[in-house]
Amino acid sequence: MRSALDDDLTARARIRDAAIARFAADGFRVGLRTIAADADVSPGLVMHHFGSKEGLRRACDEHVLAQIHEARAEALVSNDPSSSILRLAADGHYAWLATYLLRSLQAGGELARTFVADLVVETRDNLEAGVAAGSVQPSRDPDARAEMLTSMSLGYLLLAYSLEPEPPTDLASWILGLNMRGTLPGLEIFTEGLFTDRRFLDAYLAQTPARTTQEDR
Repeated sequence: MRSALDDDLTARARIRDAAIARFAADGFRVGLRTIAADADVSPGLVMHHFGSKEGLRRACDEHVLAQIHEARAEALVSNDPSSSILRLAADGHYAWLATYLLRSLQAGGELARTFVADLVVETRDNLEAGVAAGSVQPSRDPDARAEMLTSMSLGYLLLAYSLEPEPPTDLASWILGLNMRGTLPGLEIFTEGLFTDRRFLDAYLAQTPARTTQEDR
């Protein structure tokens, strides 16, 4: 037998899920009345459960982060941002997360900060494992390198997404195509480098001797 509390919790989850879908589709400027209509409830019930639009957004973010952690536990998410979002987009159970996550990264906020911070830590750990294995060059500042590589990958993805006239209807195929276009130039830069000599690096190190390593001496 269902109780009033069960119905209340079901309504709250229905509103939250409707908000996630609407935020993913239209961004975070959408009004509460639209979300209430999607959830087939009154705007007053939305306020009853979440207090404000900001409260509803926090609840959505918390739920999405929990789902991302679940996806990580199921090995669907890797340390590379584009690959992470592609895997989410390609999986039927998690596809909605990918679009909401991209919207959140565009808008900023706690979800974006938490997701990016987690990726930076994982990127650094993987790079250091590569250094130990001899497949990755060591860095004078491993933390800064991990942060820059994460930002570069996310920036490439978000700029392309933001410049689309309309949000891609098949996000997984769109990300896959973007990754295919970026693979060769990315591998060239990371494998062969960009500059033909060390003059820019040496000039910088001469001005910041604290970053000079034993290998530079």
